[in-house]
Amino acid sequence: MGKIASGVWSYLKRVDKWLWLCCLAVSCTSVILIYGILQTDYVHLLRLSGRSLVVQAGAIALGIVGALIISIIDYQTLDRLWVIHVPIAYILTILTFFIGVGASGRPDDKRWLIIPIVDVWLQPSEILKISFILFFAYHISKVKDSVNNPLMLLSLLVHAAVPVLLVHFQGDDGTALLILFIAVTMLFMAGISWKYIVPACVALVAVIPIIWNFVLDDFQKGRILILFQAEPDKLGDYYQQYQSKVTIALGKVFGIGLISDQHQYVPEIHNDFIFAFLCESFGFVGAVALLAVMTFMCIRLLRNCLNATDTFGTQICAGICGMIFFQFVINVGMCLSLLPVIGNTFPFLSYGGSSMLSNYLGIGLALSVSMKQKKNLLFSG
Repeated sequence: MGKIASGVWSYLKRVDKWLWLCCLAVSCTSVILIYGILQTDYVHLLRLSGRSLVVQAGAIALGIVGALIISIIDYQTLDRLWVIHVPIAYILTILTFFIGVGASGRPDDKRWLIIPIVDVWLQPSEILKISFILFFAYHISKVKDSVNNPLMLLSLLVHAAVPVLLVHFQGDDGTALLILFIAVTMLFMAGISWKYIVPACVALVAVIPIIWNFVLDDFQKGRILILFQAEPDKLGDYYQQYQSKVTIALGKVFGIGLISDQHQYVPEIHNDFIFAFLCESFGFVGAVALLAVMTFMCIRLLRNCLNATDTFGTQICAGICGMIFFQFVINVGMCLSLLPVIGNTFPFLSYGGSSMLSNYLGIGLALSVSMKQKKNLLFSG
């Protein structure tokens, strides 16, 4: 017992406690919010039940254990494991094309696999996201100073395009866009030259008409166009975002409380729009507190990125930081009708076991990098 206590105390002294506290604070808030949603009058309209609360709490517990295990392992040993996690991530994602199920009602949205017996829904793209960060970080660490070599850069771009396109055709454009943002963040931290960045931005503007006419379907175009309409149909496609804004406004400064008969119905309020429920319950003060915690979390991840001892560690933290930052910014933008609804959850807050697990696994990787830079790893290889 003495050795165990000593090991725990040693870990607590050396680990990035602020990063741990941020994750725990937001994920515990998630359980509280889901409990509050279960007490609303409209809960029967949602895909939510008492079991959902257990699933969320269980996912958080598993995530904590997973992050703890990863954080005490030398992340540098993980570069050799891509031959295991990359095939698994891609096979699971490809399986969704054949036996995948969806919940949005769109025929091309089949992003989940149902695990029989336990009846648990698994989202393989969440696993692919973490696998991509690890493998892409490994790829960049191998090319290092040659990242601006045209052939090396082309190989990196092809590497990034594969999961983005795969997840896009799976029907999960939110995650596809997030993986793209992660790749851009990691390439930027790798020191990609402005002679490539500027032409890429110009080319992006040039291909927007092609994307609009040949890539996006009418459903996706409608979600974008509705943001620019002076008086959008509040009972049509804009209903979800309109209700979200009404809900946020209802919270005012201090909110109406977690348990109240005034809570407004918003489709997917436990998932993509849980930020709106938090604003309604705890008001502007609660929203600012949450965004402050998320911003601080990203600052800690960026700090770990800049202080890493090698390129592999730098890129891992850059990828995790990009994943968390863009995910919560896009989610808030959706809730405030500043961005179209693309199905991005709020990290550590939204309901969803796969998302919660992937976020915690990512944090575990970042913690391992942080421990290494201080020569604090308990186990290394």
